[in-house]
Amino acid sequence: MPMFDLDLLFNSSFAVAVKTPLMLLVLIALEAVLSADNAIALATIAQGLPNPAQQRRALNAGLVIAYVLRILLIVTASFVLQYWQFELAGALYLLWLVGSYFLSPDEGDNHHKTFEFSSFWQAIPLIAFTDLAFSLDSVTTAIAVADQLWLIIAGGTIGVIALRFLAGLFIRWLDIFTHLKDAGFITVGLVGLRLLLRVINPELVPPELLMITMIGLLFAWGFSERRSPELVEEISHNGEP
Repeated sequence: MPMFDLDLLFNSSFAVAVKTPLMLLVLIALEAVLSADNAIALATIAQGLPNPAQQRRALNAGLVIAYVLRILLIVTASFVLQYWQFELAGALYLLWLVGSYFLSPDEGDNHHKTFEFSSFWQAIPLIAFTDLAFSLDSVTTAIAVADQLWLIIAGGTIGVIALRFLAGLFIRWLDIFTHLKDAGFITVGLVGLRLLLRVINPELVPPELLMITMIGLLFAWGFSERRSPELVEEISHNGEP
């Protein structure tokens, strides 16, 4: 083999060796950013269960199912994303979640109470399908960034693990920060509108950087005001003030 070809092969192998971990880091960062509003939605659903043990079990079981559905979506993305009906269904589902939250009765300082479950089995399907609806947006973004299936699956796997961790944190934070639940559901609405715009006219879809900036500003507002320790203690013990 001529020396030029050896140099070209070396340079190509080196480029791949550097590009692959960098691409994985980018996918992980995107998953982390795009998981925040998802985590708030899942945390709010889990809060509909009466005790923390059931909330943890529902999150664990729901996200196991969600992970399987997410991998299926990644593997079949080239087929599924050809049909706008899937994105429309995801958009309408997320907008339904937002409407269910903001149209539910306002219960004083604890704001809206959207979901009530008597068994964690009732919460599991809602957790799984909520993550699937969000995945329609995140998987599309991942495919635009990376063209290797195993990289997208690795990013999705890490995303689900991060989502479980974030949802567990948000269950506690939702009781502490006054505006966090409202901020989270506004971002859920933004994701739903983004999916809807992609169905109506892809040229109307706002750029990813703008979406991330808006989500960052909303979360800054969400974490801007804390409840008093006494009220947090009362909410933690009684569920409502």
